[in-house]
Amino acid sequence: MPGFRLRLGGISKAFGATRALSSVSLEVQAGEVHALVGENGAGKSTLLKILSGAHEPDSGTMELDGEPYRPDGPHDARERGVAMIYQEVTLAPHLSVQENILLGSESSRLGWINSRRSRERAMEALAVLGYDHLPLDRETSAFTIAEQQVIEIARALLLKPRVLIMDEPTSSLTKADTERLFEVIGRLRGQGVSIIYVSHFLEEFQRVCDRYTVLKDGETVGTGAMPGTTIDHLVSQMTGREVSDLYPRVARGLGEPVLEALGLGRAPRLRPTSFALRNGEILGLAGIIGAGRTDLVRAVFGLDRADAGQVAVFGRPDPHPSAGRSWAQGVGFLSENRKEEGLMLNLSVRDNMTLTKLGSYGTLGWIGHRRQSAAASRWTAELAVKCTGAGQPVGELSGGNQQKVALARLLEHPARILLLDEPTRGIDVGSKSQIYEIIGRLAAAGKSVILVSSYLPELLGLCDTIGVMHRGELVAVRPCGEWTEPELLRFAVGKE
Repeated sequence: MPGFRLRLGGISKAFGATRALSSVSLEVQAGEVHALVGENGAGKSTLLKILSGAHEPDSGTMELDGEPYRPDGPHDARERGVAMIYQEVTLAPHLSVQENILLGSESSRLGWINSRRSRERAMEALAVLGYDHLPLDRETSAFTIAEQQVIEIARALLLKPRVLIMDEPTSSLTKADTERLFEVIGRLRGQGVSIIYVSHFLEEFQRVCDRYTVLKDGETVGTGAMPGTTIDHLVSQMTGREVSDLYPRVARGLGEPVLEALGLGRAPRLRPTSFALRNGEILGLAGIIGAGRTDLVRAVFGLDRADAGQVAVFGRPDPHPSAGRSWAQGVGFLSENRKEEGLMLNLSVRDNMTLTKLGSYGTLGWIGHRRQSAAASRWTAELAVKCTGAGQPVGELSGGNQQKVALARLLEHPARILLLDEPTRGIDVGSKSQIYEIIGRLAAAGKSVILVSSYLPELLGLCDTIGVMHRGELVAVRPCGEWTEPELLRFAVGKE
C-alpha cells in the first residue's frame, strides 16, 4: 500500500528467557498520528527502543520510506529521521534553551561552532512549534515542565525527523498545556511528520490519533482506524477482557471523622487549611499542578513540617505531626514519585512490602525471611502483582506492578487512613482498573482515603467528596454528585 512512512514486520526480541516481542507488525503512514496502545509489560517500551536505535531486534524487518532501516544507535536513528521524546524530560537544566536544543548537533565548520547559524536553527525549531518567543539564553531550569517539554520537542525537530515518537507526553502537563501540545501535534501532522503516540489516557487517542495498533503480551493483537473506535473496544483488546465498569461503586456508609486538619498551613505554598475525613470516605483533591495538593497531604502526614495549625487523628490533636507518629497512628502515605520516594528499586518485592514493620519479622536484629516472604506472597496474590517471586527486585517490575507493591506496604503495615498522591500516574488502564477496585474495597472495609489526582474522571468516578485547591488554598469541598468536570476546572483555575 503506497504512502507508508514506516513499516515493521515480524519484529521479535528476547532478553534471556523473557520474550518481550513476538512477531510484531506496525505500519505508519506519512503525516499520520498513530496510537501505540497496550498495558504496562505489553512490549511498547521495547518496540520504541528498537525504533529509536537503543535496542536491536532479534529478527524481523524495518523499512523507512521504502528503504531498509536498521539504526546503529539513537544518534544514527536521529540522523536517519527517527527521533524519540521520552516520558521523563532529559534536558540539561543548567544549560540554556539554545544549548539544549543544539546539544550534539551544533552548526560548525572546521571544528569551530557557527554561533549565528546555530542560533537561527534553534529559533527555527521553536518557530515550528509556535514557541519562538522563548528566550534562547535563559537556563532551562527556569521554565515550567510544559515549556521544558516544548524545548525537548524542538530538539527532536532540529534534524527534521520523518518519524517522531512521543512517549507519555502529557503525563506531567495541565489540561491547558495538553491542549497546546495537541495544537503542536496538529501542526506537525500538517507538515507531513509521522507521529507514534503513546499514552495511558485513552481519550487522548480519540482526540489526536488517526489509526492505532494494540500490543498485548508482546504481540500485535489489533489495528485499525481511530474514528469510530470506542475506548471500551481498545480496553478489551488491551486486556483480553471486558472492563464494563472502570470505576466500581461499592455501597458503604460514612462514619465519624477519623482525620481532621485544623488551620494547617506551610508558607508560602500552603495557606491555612481545614477539612475532615470520615470513616469509610474517599476524599478527592483536585487542582492544577502547583496548587498545593501534594503540600497538603505531605503536611498532614508530617513529611513537611507545618508552620500553622494542627492535625487530629482519631480525635487526638498533634500540633507537630511526624511521619513516624503518623505510621504509628495508622496513617499511610503513597508518594506521587514512586521511583525516588515511594520504593527502594534495588530491594526485593518482599523488602519493599514489609519495610515499615521489619521488627515484626524477627528477633534480636535478625529477620525471619520465611515469614516475611509469606506476607509478601499473600499480597502479591491479593493485589495480582505480576512478578517472578517475592525476591525479585522491584525495579524490574512494570509501573503498575510497582505501584501495587507500594500500596501493599500500606496494607501490610496496616494503615487505616491512606493518603494516596497520584496513585495511578503513568500506569495502564488495566492496572488502573485493579487499583480502583482495591481502593473501593478498602473504603467498603472501613478504611478512609484521601486521593490526590490530576485526572478528573478518576475523582468523579471514585470519590464520595471532592475538594478543589487553588494557589495553596482549599477553595471548595462538596459531595461528588454536586460536581461536574467543567465546574471542577473552573474552581481549579480560579474562575470561581
